[in-house]
Amino acid sequence: KTKEGTQAFDRVILATGGRSYPVTGSTGDGYRFAQKFGHSLVPLRGGLVGILLEDSFVKDLEGLSLKNVSLKARGDRKLSLFGEALFTGQGLSGPIALTMSSYINRWKKVDLALDLKPGLTPEKLDQAILRDFQEGPNKEIQTILAGRLPHRLVDVFLSVLDLAPHKKVNEITKVQRKSLVETMKNFPLHYGGLDKLDHAIITSGGVDVKEVDPSTMESKKIPGLYFCGEVLDLDALTGGYNLQIAFSTGHLAGESAGKGFEKS
Repeated sequence: KTKEGTQAFDRVILATGGRSYPVTGSTGDGYRFAQKFGHSLVPLRGGLVGILLEDSFVKDLEGLSLKNVSLKARGDRKLSLFGEALFTGQGLSGPIALTMSSYINRWKKVDLALDLKPGLTPEKLDQAILRDFQEGPNKEIQTILAGRLPHRLVDVFLSVLDLAPHKKVNEITKVQRKSLVETMKNFPLHYGGLDKLDHAIITSGGVDVKEVDPSTMESKKIPGLYFCGEVLDLDALTGGYNLQIAFSTGHLAGESAGKGFEKS
């Protein structure tokens, strides 16, 4: 039904997109249409979206980019992603955080940590830190760490360890050095959920694919109704895969819906 009246069609393709990025006009109408036709929806979640953190230090680190780090998650399973991350005023973003969000957006519990030196084993890192201490025994711990970590991260790192920045390294005990190494390999982050769906790159969830014929994209409930793209419960990681899902399902839905209407 439109302002111009009621229109009847033999076949309809729902290609309305998801619920994320509302500025593009994608308001989630397709989900309401699908439900009116009797289709089930998998609950919507943000995919490829920023991770919110409950740590007070995130505001101090806003804009800090970390390269060659690993983001580790523990929950429904263990997962580690290597690459770049970016602190925002609310939490963590950047490639590995966005990718991680699509893995953990349905986990019931999430524990996060950053491995700031993934290229070194704890033993190798301890040896390197010990060497730093031996080469500058009268240097302050903040000076030593500035050679291993981004400058803006040093004070936050030391506050997590409860170590005074001006403490001389020759006053650091073996136990404290071990704790330093452990924290560098497992810098704790307190998970506060994911950023809102409006800020997500893609929508995770949607029309249950069990109710759609994968060979034609036609509804199993309503003959003549087809689905494609992000309105379906289909999403993937970065790398063009979500575009490919849209192109492939759209092509298949179009070909399937057009059969029997070809010009002779």
